[in-house]
Amino acid sequence: MRPDSSSNEILVSAIRVNSRRLGGGKKQSATLCEDSHLSPAACSSAPRVCADCDRPSLSPENRPSTLHLWWARRPLAAARAAFELAVKLAPASPEAHNSLGWTLLSEGNPDGAITQFKLALKLKPNYLEAHINLANALARKRDLDGAEAEAKEAVRLDPNSSEAHRTLGRVLSFREDLQSATTELARAVKLAPGRPELRDEYGSLLAQASQNDKAAEQFSEAIRLSPDYAAAQLHLGAIRWQQHQPEEAQSLLQSAVKLLPQSPQAHYYLARVLEDQGRRDEAARELQVAVKLEPDWPDAQTRLGLLLQRQGDVDGALAALERVTKLQPDNPDAHNNLGLALVQAGQASQSVSEFEAALRLRPDDSGYRANLGTAYLQKADFDAAIHEFQTALKSTPQDATLHYDLGLTLKLKDQLPEALVEFRKAEELDPSQPDIHYTMGVTLWQQGSFDDSVKELRAAIAARPDYAEAFYTLGTVLKQQGKLQDAADALRNAIRLQPDFAGAHTTLAAVLRALGDNEGAAAEAHTGQQIGQETTGRQAAVLATNSGRRLLNAGDIEGAIAQFRAAINSSPNYAQAHYQLGIALRQKGAKEESSQEFRRASELDPQLAPPTS
Repeated sequence: MRPDSSSNEILVSAIRVNSRRLGGGKKQSATLCEDSHLSPAACSSAPRVCADCDRPSLSPENRPSTLHLWWARRPLAAARAAFELAVKLAPASPEAHNSLGWTLLSEGNPDGAITQFKLALKLKPNYLEAHINLANALARKRDLDGAEAEAKEAVRLDPNSSEAHRTLGRVLSFREDLQSATTELARAVKLAPGRPELRDEYGSLLAQASQNDKAAEQFSEAIRLSPDYAAAQLHLGAIRWQQHQPEEAQSLLQSAVKLLPQSPQAHYYLARVLEDQGRRDEAARELQVAVKLEPDWPDAQTRLGLLLQRQGDVDGALAALERVTKLQPDNPDAHNNLGLALVQAGQASQSVSEFEAALRLRPDDSGYRANLGTAYLQKADFDAAIHEFQTALKSTPQDATLHYDLGLTLKLKDQLPEALVEFRKAEELDPSQPDIHYTMGVTLWQQGSFDDSVKELRAAIAARPDYAEAFYTLGTVLKQQGKLQDAADALRNAIRLQPDFAGAHTTLAAVLRALGDNEGAAAEAHTGQQIGQETTGRQAAVLATNSGRRLLNAGDIEGAIAQFRAAINSSPNYAQAHYQLGIALRQKGAKEESSQEFRRASELDPQLAPPTS
């Protein structure tokens, strides 16, 4: 099946300067999206990581009045009332108009801010701070020509103003002039090397230019200058994740999450690090927080959906991936991902429309067409599946997987000779694929060609020495050939690889009985029967655990605990049930009992380490 497009993801969402988020959208009073740090998706709801992005410069060379600084610490409504009074009492004061504009822009009113900044400049044409603030306000309104003109005027008025160069750099980045923007931020950093926010913004531009090492240097210096600077920790953490330095990335991102608990990006990138470490439950929880904070972030919803899909949380995966298709109806990969999740959930009929939507958007994609064929195959609509696979092969005739899928469909239609033709073509194109050999072996066995079947099954085992099913089927064929000792050896290998393989125990019992080993046969028969009963319990445990996960994610801790305990009753050695119960008990505050469950989970599955606090 065609993989999702996220495998080719590059590091941009945490650091992109993106002009698409300028103006419009949600109210921006808490987050001013001109800040180069915010992702396009998370911009409107993430907390501020650059406190001055659209406000008057507070840099050393452009400090406002003492009164202005005092009111900057007051609630915005009180500050606005005070500055409105100041303008009324002193209408000829450019500082009063500039300060009122500052407050209006901070409140998300760029139109009112622009009016006040223009009045300030009419009264004082060389007012540097007003030019900078007007540039930011015009950028918010998507008037990038006007914003650039104001920023350049600020640079002309004071070539040594770091804030003027910073503002011009930001405006140029919105115009996607990355080279010029980087030059301006570099100049700002040179003029004011001790300002961590300039280092952080400069690093963001370097990262966009794929200069990750240089970007990391700037982020690191920002953190050295201001150890609790959350934005730089977030950005450096994202860089370190991309550079495959998981320990440092995790430490930085966990700190960013503590400092910026309302930042969807911080939770998202921490989730990516945890997922790479195999800590999928913790990763899923971080992604749940990210999408709760920013429900309309397609990347986070996609990642959550794919992760929940691998965890077996069908309902959660479908909800996340379906939301992506609504957010991005013209994204073919979004429809493809949802289609694959529906196939996995056994909802082949519903998946067909998603694959068809993907194909309408990208008609020549053989991967989408192959997935559509797989959906028809699951529906047992073999003729439709054959048509899709054959159509896909016209554009990609050397695709071994397509030949295999077509062969499998023909086999299910009992067209065994035609199926073998496709299997042999697939084998010729990719002889290293164990499934091709295995399915050929089964097909030849069904045709009565036992020797050829054994040859293919041994080839499958050679390609994948831990292929328990291949050993089992080989043992079954050898048993039919009367090669009982060879059959027993193959079946024992299947059991060695998969001790709970009930069918292997049962078949071995029959072989041992034929060899005269009645005691061994009885033991294997008993084991097979016991495993069959345990398998039924394990299936019930998996269902109860998945239900408990959904309840826990929804905040129903007591309901989740009840489901996890039911899972353990059905299958006492199911490690995931103990692990999830530990998480739920810890959230409830039952720390001692939670620790016991984590210990039991680790005993059953050493990879299940207790989550970090």
